[in-house]
Amino acid sequence: MVTLLAIPLMLILFYPLPSPLFPKKYATLLQSSDGQLLGARISSDGQWRFPPADSVPQKFEAAILLFEDEYFHYHPGINPVSLGRAVWQNIRSGKIVSGGSTLTMQTVRMALENQERTYSQKIWELLLSIKLELFYSKEEILQLYTYHAPFGGNVVGLSAASWRYFGRPPYQLSWAETAALAVLPNSPSSVFPGKNEITFRHKRDALLEKLSAKGYITSDEALLAKAEPLPGKVKPLPNDAFHLLQRAEKDGLAGTIVQSTLDFALQRQVREKTDRYSEQMAHNEIHNAAAIVIDIASGETLAYVGNSFPNGDETNNHGQFVDVITARRSPGSLLKPFLYAAALDDGILLPKELLPDIPLFYRGFAPQNFDKKYRGAVAADEALASSLNVPFVFLLREYGYEKLHQKLRQIGMQSLDRPANHYGLSLILGGAESTLWELSGMFAGMARALNNFQDRPYNKGYSTADYRPNSYLPLKTTKREGDLETNGFLTAPSILYAFQAMQQLRRPEEMSGAEMYGSYRPIAWKTGTSHGFRDAWAIGLNDRYLVGVWVGNADSEGRPGLTGIRSASPLMFSIFELLDGDATFDEPFGKMVSICKESGLLASEYCTETTDSNLPDYMLQGKRCTYHHLLHLDQAEKHQVSSACYAVDKMHSKPWFVLPAVQAWYYKQYHSNYKEPPPFLSSCAEQNTNGFMELIYPREFTKVYVPVEQDGKPGLAIFEAAHRNPASTIYWHLDEVYVGSTNFIHQMGFHPEPGPHMLTLVDEEGNELKQGFEVLR
Repeated sequence: MVTLLAIPLMLILFYPLPSPLFPKKYATLLQSSDGQLLGARISSDGQWRFPPADSVPQKFEAAILLFEDEYFHYHPGINPVSLGRAVWQNIRSGKIVSGGSTLTMQTVRMALENQERTYSQKIWELLLSIKLELFYSKEEILQLYTYHAPFGGNVVGLSAASWRYFGRPPYQLSWAETAALAVLPNSPSSVFPGKNEITFRHKRDALLEKLSAKGYITSDEALLAKAEPLPGKVKPLPNDAFHLLQRAEKDGLAGTIVQSTLDFALQRQVREKTDRYSEQMAHNEIHNAAAIVIDIASGETLAYVGNSFPNGDETNNHGQFVDVITARRSPGSLLKPFLYAAALDDGILLPKELLPDIPLFYRGFAPQNFDKKYRGAVAADEALASSLNVPFVFLLREYGYEKLHQKLRQIGMQSLDRPANHYGLSLILGGAESTLWELSGMFAGMARALNNFQDRPYNKGYSTADYRPNSYLPLKTTKREGDLETNGFLTAPSILYAFQAMQQLRRPEEMSGAEMYGSYRPIAWKTGTSHGFRDAWAIGLNDRYLVGVWVGNADSEGRPGLTGIRSASPLMFSIFELLDGDATFDEPFGKMVSICKESGLLASEYCTETTDSNLPDYMLQGKRCTYHHLLHLDQAEKHQVSSACYAVDKMHSKPWFVLPAVQAWYYKQYHSNYKEPPPFLSSCAEQNTNGFMELIYPREFTKVYVPVEQDGKPGLAIFEAAHRNPASTIYWHLDEVYVGSTNFIHQMGFHPEPGPHMLTLVDEEGNELKQGFEVLR
């Protein structure tokens, strides 16, 4: 007898339970910051099996125990009474019709993957059930059963069943809904939503009666519960953040509950706006859009729409499953604010300093402004607000593309994975690829550095943590104050001037009223358009939030009119309607200095109009205005003179704003009040030595490509010059051979042979200009 008892005891003690008890093949769930379900992806074995929750809802615990195992809390894993009754029923029937299984035994059977129901298998389950009770608490066993029990079809576990049959979490279910789910695991293949409804309803209603009899609900509540309909076909799960869920799985979070930083209501609103906007853009064969909202202080992602599904259609064939937020694309002009701020930091630029906007030819690179026009000279902040290309190429050439390459990597542009010389000057015009995720993080880092600097009244400094990447998972900390440095990657004043310039951007013409963005609250924003009209970008921010938008086609097909200002910014402004905050950043402490209104440089003694500006110390070393000169004029003030050719006591001295010849030629087309300096008096012409003529094309070091015509002769190359006095005659010479002359419009056609050449220009006053160039074939 002792031996007979010892055998099962030894089996219980030494035979191991399955480990893990249940395979960890769970669906991936994405939740908002407050725990609401945003989306789910099926488990690797094709089952809707949600990761187990920490507890079992009280309603379901009461219902399942009354239906399956009323004495669960009193038996050691087996219930002798139920077991004896089952044996008697099976003997009478001559076959197995009842198992007498406890909840613990059913849990073991599920862990053993529901093997064939035989007496030997039943004995084995009995023994393992006792062991399970030894190593697990009653609460743990109930949880294991609740979240691994079959609920029909490929629905496993209470959480999945609740969402698939009722479209909401278990704790929100009514008593009728809970009772309906509680009766399913007993025979999920025969009693199933939409199948055998008479049997299904009978079982549910009987359980409701039992719940009433036990005092869980009143008889009236039971009666009302019976009137509730049974669940029908499975319901679709929420799909409010498809691409972030897809990304989370790629990031190694498959089979888990991903508690994200997304704001549930905002995510739905941004998704709906993006889908509706994409539907409108489809009329121009523009099929994709993406949007992101970042909390600047924490860097946490509040909304993440990786691509649009117009009309909720997830079956179209326009690349909607591509997560554009993480896809590398050409950013167009989006990097200009970083160069602007970096140049201010470096002391080579003042906020409103004039930059050249004239034709530029540099080692085969010939950038143009979007409108194909030149303004001669333009204030740096205006060039940023208007997103002019040519001034920023001039600025990058002075600052150095190697330095900008390093600076951009420091503040988070890790997609710059090639050497600086691979990108060259094209870096500032979209020559390098980046992502909406990366770019929005860089702009948020600028805003965070500015805000945090201003929040440290007695301990000014910068933290490298300000430029941390965005995150869609909760961060343990939002600030680090232990690593403050005197100089940041970008300083607060320079960031502020960049944001102030970005506030000057003119909004799209379609947005003619303040209704487009609340009470027309100011935001700092920048757009970008890639070459070939393939990508339209808009990134904007205020003191609290950043909104980033991309619009285009996932397959990179360009479309006419696909620009940042026209195609991306309307959606960005629409999203800002959902947010509060403003862009009134406090101005960092500096020193009030006098600035020349026309040149934007520190005022010189000859500047006629000045304005006071608050500049930090590192900008005070900037050069004084070099555009204002003191001209010596004759008595009529119509000619320039000098002491070598004119009586000093008869001279009139007058400050004059003077631009280089080429800049002046374009500048006066936009500034009718610009006055060229008077010509020199004929008797003083020999005193005029520099600056009256300048070549527009070819520039210094230019290599000219001249195609060969069909007859084998060199094609035509058009060269252009500017003169302070357009009416002057310019005589053109190529390699010391006279070619012709021009008046007013100084353009001349040449048929140069391959190789080096010397171009010589002489005006009617004898001023000479020489420029070498090389012809390629």
